[in-house]
Amino acid sequence: MDQTYHIPVLLHEAVDALMIRPDGIYVDCTFGGGGHSKAILEQLGAKGKLIAFDQDEDARRNVPGDPRIIFVPHNFRHLSRFLKLHGIKQVDGILADLGVSSHLFDEATRGFSTRFDAPLDMRMDRRQHLTAAEVVNLYSEQQLHKIFEQYGEVTNAKTLANTIVEMRSRQPLKTIQAFMNAVRTAVKRNPNRYFAQVFQALRIEVNDELGALKDMLSQIPSLLKPGSRAAIITFHSLEDRLVKNFFRRGTFDETEETPFIMTPKAMELKVITKKPIVPAAKEIKQNPRARSAKLRVAER
Repeated sequence: MDQTYHIPVLLHEAVDALMIRPDGIYVDCTFGGGGHSKAILEQLGAKGKLIAFDQDEDARRNVPGDPRIIFVPHNFRHLSRFLKLHGIKQVDGILADLGVSSHLFDEATRGFSTRFDAPLDMRMDRRQHLTAAEVVNLYSEQQLHKIFEQYGEVTNAKTLANTIVEMRSRQPLKTIQAFMNAVRTAVKRNPNRYFAQVFQALRIEVNDELGALKDMLSQIPSLLKPGSRAAIITFHSLEDRLVKNFFRRGTFDETEETPFIMTPKAMELKVITKKPIVPAAKEIKQNPRARSAKLRVAER
C-alpha cells in the first residue's frame, strides 16, 4: 500500500461493514493506493480472493505480490464482464471509494489540479480520447452551461460558458493556466472554491463518472450473494444521491416515496445505513480530503 499515492478514507468503517469471510470473494472497485484492498486481504484466508479494479494504469505499481489478488486495469463499470472472464458469477462483498486518488491531484502532468500548470487533460484512463481541453474547446455553449450547472453546481454557469466560448474564439485554451486566466472575469467570490467546482465538473464529464457509477450500481444486486454487502464511499452530493436512491429503491430517479408502492427491484437490496457514516473529527484532521466523504451500505 502506498500512503503517498492515496490515503484510504473511512477504512475500518467500510471494511468492517463488509463482514469479511476468510474464504470469501471480494471486489475493490477503486484500488488506487491499495489501502482498502490491504485491509480486506488481512482478513482473508488462503482460499479467499480479491478482485481489484482501477482504470488508472499508475495504480498497478501498488499491487502487492499476493496470489489471492487479481488486478483488473479497467473501469468498474465493466464489473460483471471481468468477473465473468475470471469465472466468477457472484461475490461476497463489493467496496468502492469514489474519491479521486490524491496521486492524480498531486501529479502535475495529469491536469487535475489548479496548483500546477499542465495540459488540460483530466483523463483517469489515458487510453480514452476525450480530454478536458476538448470539452472546453469543442463543446457548445449550451453543453458547457449544462455541465457546469449540473456537475459543478456553479452558480453563474451560463456566464462561465459564455466567457469560455468568447475567449476560445481568440485562441484555444489548452493549459490549466490559460484556461484559468481566460475565465478570470467570470469567477465569483472565493476563486479556490470556484475553480474547484469548475474542475470537478470537467473531470466528471471527461471520465463519465456518473454514468460509470450508475452502470456499476445496476450490477450490484445480481453480483452479490444473498446476505452479502456493498459499501460505497461518495464525495459529493451527485454521487451520494445516486447511491442513496439505488440502495433504497433500485432506481436513480428522485421519485416521491409512498408506503404503498414497493418496486420488486428495490427489494433486492436492504439498506444497512439509514444515515450515511461520515469520518470522525480525528480522521478529517489527519486527512482534510476526507471531510466530504459519506459511506452507505446495503445488503442483498
